[in-house]
Amino acid sequence: MASPLYTLSIILTTVCYFVTPTLSTSRKALDHHMRAQTGFRVELKNPDSGTNFTKFERIQRAIKRGKHRLNALAATMASSDTSNVQAPVSVGDGEFLMTLAIGTPPVSYSAIMDTGSDLTWTQCKPCDRCFDQPTPLFDPKKSSSYSKLSCSSDLCMQLPAYECEDGCQYMYSYGDDSSTAGALATETFTFGSVSVPNIGFGCGEDNEGSGFNQSAGLVGLGRGPLSLVSQLDEPRFSYCLLPLGETSKTGVLLMGSFANNLTNVKHHGAIKTTPLVQSLSEPSFYYATLKGISVGDTRLPIDQSTFTLNDDGSGGVIIDSGTTVTYLEESAYELLRDELVSQINLPEADDSTSGLDLCFKPPSSDASILVPNLIFHFDGADLSLQSDNYLVGDANQNLCLAMDSSFGMSIFGNIQQQNFLVLYDLEKEKLSFIPTKCSEL
Repeated sequence: MASPLYTLSIILTTVCYFVTPTLSTSRKALDHHMRAQTGFRVELKNPDSGTNFTKFERIQRAIKRGKHRLNALAATMASSDTSNVQAPVSVGDGEFLMTLAIGTPPVSYSAIMDTGSDLTWTQCKPCDRCFDQPTPLFDPKKSSSYSKLSCSSDLCMQLPAYECEDGCQYMYSYGDDSSTAGALATETFTFGSVSVPNIGFGCGEDNEGSGFNQSAGLVGLGRGPLSLVSQLDEPRFSYCLLPLGETSKTGVLLMGSFANNLTNVKHHGAIKTTPLVQSLSEPSFYYATLKGISVGDTRLPIDQSTFTLNDDGSGGVIIDSGTTVTYLEESAYELLRDELVSQINLPEADDSTSGLDLCFKPPSSDASILVPNLIFHFDGADLSLQSDNYLVGDANQNLCLAMDSSFGMSIFGNIQQQNFLVLYDLEKEKLSFIPTKCSEL
């Protein structure tokens, strides 16, 4: 069945990977880092919020960052197949920033929220090489709660690459040749009004690359033992992402007790829940099993093996907060593309400024058009996406599909997650999509 009429007051929607050791330690193994469960709420903003970019320019920039991240993910996958890798290869930049504070007294800064990596880090003084950031560098000498970790510490031994020189020294490189290196330490982190002591983090003294300069570092929310989620021993967290056009408001990250309390969440449709799947070779990523895709009432003839997660880490569908659009294995994407061209009664555009593969010309009049819902058939959850979760506008008033093709893996991007409260339950190994107006949370 077609979705409600979609008029051409074009709806604008848009809005690092870390290779852990082959034998990954579970969150329960780091017993001395366990603490009383902590809940907090942190606002999220797009890195282009507060700028003079137009909506169309923000879309272009977000899509460009998403392609950059896809390439970094591909480099990550390739590195896991190579026995001669000298340092871990991670994803890098992301799409949403969170504000937090570090140290005693607390110093506020913005960091990239990343569900695809584990290590939390920020740039620190003295800095041999640092990228430009919007806030002053953190000075550990001015904090009474800063403490370096030794090479014998549990967290240090969870690093995929480190050296022992004046404590534990970490090294990370990224798929775009960006990198960070410095001291692994513990500090008090403050999220809103909640302060949490003894969080392990990287105090980066040698950092380079363009992927981070909208922030002062990164907060890793991946599945590995180094991540903030694991260190807090919080099995549940959620986020709600706003469309890019809503620049006057912010999204939200909810941790622990804040994620547990859904009584005040006004959801606008059925909650869809699917099992989380973990890859032994890519243990930081959150995977879900995708069984197929429908365009309206038409189920696409996608081979069942297309989205299978393989033992070597290839394949599968990654649920990622940092990739802008959804990327599908090429064979599945081509079937989706052809069916949309067949069902949407508009000519294809060849003058799009979006950087996306498929765009439609607007009708010559103000007539409304019918567009189908897309249904992603996850294991046990048929997630229906209306037009504003898969079509974006460009500067020429074209309608563009916020999806593209990939090879070797698929990624469910953040445009498709906007205005859903996305709940990760690591105790029950479940992922839930709750249709929500994120601006009302």
